Amino acid sequence: MNRKWTIWGGIFAPLWLSLGVFLLVPGTALAQEEHFSLEATGHPLGILSVAIFIAAYFLVAVEEFTHLRKSKPVILAASLIWGILAIVAAGDPAIPAGFAEKAFRSTFLEFAELFFFLLVAMTYINAMTERNVFEALRSFLSSRGFSYRAVFWITGTLAFFISPMADNMTTALLMGAVVLAVGSDDKRFVALSCINIVVAANAGGAFSPFGDITTLMVWQAGDIDFFRFFWLFLPALINMLVPALLMHFALPKGVPQARGDMVEMKPGARRIIGLFLFTIALTVAGHQMLGMPPVLGMLTGFGLLAVFGFHLRRRGQLFDAYSMVARAEWDTLFFFYGVLLCVGGLAAFGYLSLLSTSLYGDLGATAANVLVGVVSAIIDNIPVMYAVLTMNPPMDVGQWTLVTLTAGVGGSLLSIGSAAGVALMGQARGSYTFFSHLKWSGAVALGYAASIATHLFINGHLFGVPV
Repeated sequence: MNRKWTIWGGIFAPLWLSLGVFLLVPGTALAQEEHFSLEATGHPLGILSVAIFIAAYFLVAVEEFTHLRKSKPVILAASLIWGILAIVAAGDPAIPAGFAEKAFRSTFLEFAELFFFLLVAMTYINAMTERNVFEALRSFLSSRGFSYRAVFWITGTLAFFISPMADNMTTALLMGAVVLAVGSDDKRFVALSCINIVVAANAGGAFSPFGDITTLMVWQAGDIDFFRFFWLFLPALINMLVPALLMHFALPKGVPQARGDMVEMKPGARRIIGLFLFTIALTVAGHQMLGMPPVLGMLTGFGLLAVFGFHLRRRGQLFDAYSMVARAEWDTLFFFYGVLLCVGGLAAFGYLSLLSTSLYGDLGATAANVLVGVVSAIIDNIPVMYAVLTMNPPMDVGQWTLVTLTAGVGGSLLSIGSAAGVALMGQARGSYTFFSHLKWSGAVALGYAASIATHLFINGHLFGVPV
């Protein structure tokens, strides 16, 4: 999942959206009926809505300094934008009655499916955390006496393969805890390992619908079939390996002193892991074979977890599925609501159609999709990908897989480019910093370019295939 709440986001976030309003004239946007476009990009109230979104995103960016939770300004901005949209629609007799209501309901339904999907996923992660699953893994790895270089590769590899099932931030924090437990005395080792973990976690999330919010959105939108995501496995692996190989030779040699006590998993932990894997399988099967929305499978899995929690309590274990729900990242979930509703409102004004024409019409799909990845290193990849999905440019499967790859791995170019990087900067404060990552951004960029080239080479058969 790629979120960054620093001043950099506040400075550059407006640039992406501003591409769609660069002339501030009545749009010649290619309105898409399913997205209810007003084609009112030159309306003063439409321009005001853009300004409201920029101001809200700036407040998100400076959360560290203001301590105003990131969800609050975007929730308010979403309400204002949709209120303004309703006023504009009501004041134009050419707009059908109920336009704003239908547009809002359409956007809200998209978010609702994503919301419940993420809520169940977070609940399972919280349940496994409460049962000491991740602590047991961390203590096992930190007590085995591996060398610095071995820990570097083990944590990177695990991040790559855990991230497709857990979010990239949770994966990064878990592996970061291992790195700090093993070699916190060596800042160079910690910095290089954290860079490797960030790259690996973001790359691993790119080839699975469950690996990142962006891949989940693409899958739910039906633009990529579930099994076609795995065509991105090799490009994602290349994205991880190229910078890792370059950083390997800068790692210190030797074996750090083992530290930390062994932690045992609580009763029921393995069965909860099994339930989570079964829930994923059920979700995929229900969507692929029955055509049902993925959220149905996830909610079924939550029901199974709730029943199993009842069984644990009968056995004297203090576990309750609803208490795991309460521990969900509600600020993050409502942030998604605010951002996606803001973007949906601006789409209804017609700005994203105009942006689609500017990017995909003038630059071409390949160049535009590569640019999406670069932009996602500066601002949040979730609104960027949602904007692409809302624009819905005419692309084949090859291009949809390309933009899924670039949006997923592009955030690794900077430490502020993903939730994994931001989280690790806080966890490894003083050792892993913006500038320590920037020093190796060239190596990460080589991996980014190599992953794109790999995709274009080995997945050429996907280009020209209709969605």
